[in-house]
Amino acid sequence: MKDKIFNISSREEYEKIALEIFRIQSEQCTPYKDFITLTGVNTSAVNSIEKIPFLPVSLFKSHSIICQGLEPEIVFTSSATSGMIPSSHPVADLSIYKESFSKAFRLFWGEPSEYAILALLPSYLEREGSSLVYMVDNLIKESCNSDSGFYLYDFDTLYHKLVSLKERGVKTLLLGVSFALLEFIDQYQINFPQLIVMETGGMKGRGKEISRDQLHSALRSGFGVSKIASEYGMAELLSQAYSYGDGLFETPPWMEILIRDLSNPFRILNGHATGGINIIDLANLNSCSFIETQDMGKKETGNTFSISGRIQNSELRGCNLLLEQ
Repeated sequence: MKDKIFNISSREEYEKIALEIFRIQSEQCTPYKDFITLTGVNTSAVNSIEKIPFLPVSLFKSHSIICQGLEPEIVFTSSATSGMIPSSHPVADLSIYKESFSKAFRLFWGEPSEYAILALLPSYLEREGSSLVYMVDNLIKESCNSDSGFYLYDFDTLYHKLVSLKERGVKTLLLGVSFALLEFIDQYQINFPQLIVMETGGMKGRGKEISRDQLHSALRSGFGVSKIASEYGMAELLSQAYSYGDGLFETPPWMEILIRDLSNPFRILNGHATGGINIIDLANLNSCSFIETQDMGKKETGNTFSISGRIQNSELRGCNLLLEQ
């Protein structure tokens, strides 16, 4: 099944594989099976992805979402502010995650070996179980570049590294959590037009929440770049969507976005209507591939989507989301 997931060649094949995974998970992932039973959905009547029940992402906080008989190689956890319960995602086969983020990065950005990859992820490095840190650590190793590496709060070292990379003409990717990128440019300014700055979202109680437009405007000015890229992912997923800086995210072929009606979560909206974001992540082969998130957005042209905010009263998360104003 893993080989099928990463070699999808048509829409028909995608839907066939998604329905096949649904049949397996609706029987073998007990929390998902119980959820489907409570919804009253007849699994035998599910003949399209629009009819698949999507598991509320909040259940990753209270249940072990993994198929029967499997043991996790690792448990990824979400970031959470004080008093909030983090989500846990037991991952039975790390090779699937590695293949997912490796293929997606190459699809959108090219070979890691083309870059010096710098990571400014202090809040993630300071806790255990971050899927983002795991991914970036592997990409740094794949870059095989002695300039690549993680940074905590040593902004001075990071600044001088960026200056050196600019002077040497090294293709550079700086990936960082929003609050740390803002704190960096509050102390240092650099004009590095060729730099790729990729924000992963998340102020995480480290300052006033601002809109994505405000964030990107500040970062463009602080780094001297024309666009700010973005990564959209979460601990409950094993795939990421990326934006090149125009506010539109694109998914890899094994990941799909559907938009649900906020007043009826079992109704999928067509066109460019705004609603709750549902995600099909076929890489979640051993847990649940059908996730109802707490994010709002809409489908755009082709295989792209935009994010408009959090659903009211949902918890703040560390994934890529800033409330649009």
